[in-house]
Amino acid sequence: MLAWHGLAHRYAGGADIAYADFTLKPGRHLLLRGSSGAGKSTLLALLSGLLRVQQGELTVAGARLDTLGPQALDAWRGQTLGVVPQRLHLSEALTVAENLALPALAAGQGADTARATELMAALDIAALAARRPHQLSVGQAQRVALARALMRRPKLLLADEPSASLDDEHTLHMLALLLDAAEREQCTLVVASHDARVVESLSERDDVAEVVLRGAPRSGPLPSRLAGLSGGPTTCSSDEGLT
Repeated sequence: MLAWHGLAHRYAGGADIAYADFTLKPGRHLLLRGSSGAGKSTLLALLSGLLRVQQGELTVAGARLDTLGPQALDAWRGQTLGVVPQRLHLSEALTVAENLALPALAAGQGADTARATELMAALDIAALAARRPHQLSVGQAQRVALARALMRRPKLLLADEPSASLDDEHTLHMLALLLDAAEREQCTLVVASHDARVVESLSERDDVAEVVLRGAPRSGPLPSRLAGLSGGPTTCSSDEGLT
């Protein structure tokens, strides 16, 4: 379940960010759309638990994030969340296969080589396992980042500006990969984008709801772990599930 009620956030010295109440119906995915700086990053940070909920209720994958403390949020992220960031943050010192092992190693677990092999085959990157990120095309690197995000079988998959640096053909291919992965892994996909190609493609689907963000420039820093995301104070409107 993905829903928020009375959700608001304030940056130090900045304006309030107020979000219209929203509930995502079961079996649907979500498109967060709006121009650069409209507030997508703030909402992504709230959904991922990197920004603490200051006001209102926020339920993500069955957990009330507004009631969880820092340690519980960290545990929830590790068990629930997969992220394909705008800046992919693949380690140049590691091979593709080693990059896929990072989520488990960061959680203090052993590398799941069977899972990595499964995902590399599903995303057609098995032949790239021994390569390093600088040897990959943009599209290949994004598939590696998607595989990494799926390694721990997340319930929620977040993709920030997945069409960045991609031409039309590769943009459509990346969206298809994300949707196919969400269906295969039975997880909810949340895509944040201001790209008209992404908006047009996802808006045509019956299984994708939209939240439209319109806002002013942000005041105050986002969490350092969201490096590469952009956004700011906003209000939001939705086409579905107002409560």
